[in-house]
Formats: sequence, C-alpha cells, structure tokens
Amino acid sequence: MSSVTSQAVVRRPRAFIRVAGPDAADYLQRMVSNDVEALAPGDSCDALLLTAKARVIAPLRVLRRAADDFLLLTEPELGDRVRAELLRMRFAAKAEIEPEKHESWLVLGGDEVVDERPAGDEVGEDEFERWRIEAGIPRWGREIDESILPAEAGLDETHISFTKGCYPGQEPIARQRYRGKVNRRLRVLDLEGDVSPGAELLHEGKKVGRVTSATGELALGFVRSEVPDNARLVAGAGHAKVRPA
Repeated sequence: MSSVTSQAVVRRPRAFIRVAGPDAADYLQRMVSNDVEALAPGDSCDALLLTAKARVIAPLRVLRRAADDFLLLTEPELGDRVRAELLRMRFAAKAEIEPEKHESWLVLGGDEVVDERPAGDEVGEDEFERWRIEAGIPRWGREIDESILPAEAGLDETHISFTKGCYPGQEPIARQRYRGKVNRRLRVLDLEGDVSPGAELLHEGKKVGRVTSATGELALGFVRSEVPDNARLVAGAGHAKVRPA
C-alpha cells in the first residue's frame, strides 16, 4: 500500500487485524484466496476469507509489512468475525492474531493507503459511491454477502489466485472456473426514472435480476448471464440499460 498521488481520495472506515509470527505467511497462505506468500514487504493484494463451500466470510486487503508481519484490512463490521475465524483455525500455527488501530484512505482508481493521507482532494461518500458504481466495484452488504459466489461479483479476477495451493473454498472455486459457468453476473446499469436498490429487473416480462446499488442515473445489479449487452430492462418504476461488460 504505497503512497499514491491522485486527484481524489476518500477516507474509508476499516477494521485492522495483525497476523504476525514465524508461521504467519504459511498460515495466511493456507487460509485466504490470494497468493500472500508472493508479496514483498510493503506490497498488498485483495483476497477473500471463504467457507468450505466458497461463500464469502469477508473481503480482505492484505498488506505484508515484513516477512512475518501482515496487516489485514476489512469492513468495520467484519473485524471480529475475521479474527474469530482465524483464531478458530490456527491450531498449532505460531501466529499472533490481534486487532490494531489505523486510518485508511482510498485513492480513487489507485491504491489504498494506511496511516499516511495521500495528496489529492478528499471526496465524500456520495462522490465515492458514484465512482464505485461506475467502476463496477462490489461492496460488502450491497453486492457481496454470504449468498454470492465470488465469480458472480467478478471477485475471481481480483481476489483469487488460481496457481497457489489449497485454502478453504478452493475446490468449488476452481471447479466453477474450469468446468462450469455462473448464472448471473454483476453489471453496471444506466437508469431512466426512479430506480432504488432492491428493484427487480425484468427482460421481456421475465425476472432476470435485481438492483443492488443506485445513485442518480447509475446502478449496479446482478443480471442473468444470458441477458445481452445494451438490453433495456424494466427496473421497478423505471428502466435500466445493461452496459457492455
């Protein structure tokens, strides 16, 4: 998580968990979905903590501070859950798992920075939400929860390594990627009229999805994979057009 200069930054509420000790790297490598052992000190990656059935427990940002010292960033309401899961599975691994206090900023279109505010204009939640939706970035509690498969939200492209060893949920993740397909995908939608999160999406009279986030004339929603690009959907009291992926 380097200090990146950009025109817009936003302060992000986060929970922070330290995983440190002689077995920290090996333990995290066996527990999360991305290749954290490949990180050099100072580098970071996105990852997921998953159930054995590949349901999302928590999205993570993993910062390697030293060879045996990692900082996990997650949503504020998930910090206790992440720590409890890691403690429950630790067994004989020599790794301390403790909460820490930090501050975090996100550079829009760039990196996440801990304890060092990046240069740039700080934007509010409304501006951040519009940027997030237009960029197609899923958010916990909106597009990501325990009912969503990672590939449905595009997290298989950003949060998962398909070359590392085993971790909880690895088998169904790999099986879906190489042998199957997802029935729905997260899409950016252009809106017409009054459309709110939770609105059903209809195509030719058939329910094909739902809106998960909306701001002004833009939305995110899960749409069945067979719905073509640029399709015009009924969305609650308004309409939505599916942007090309």
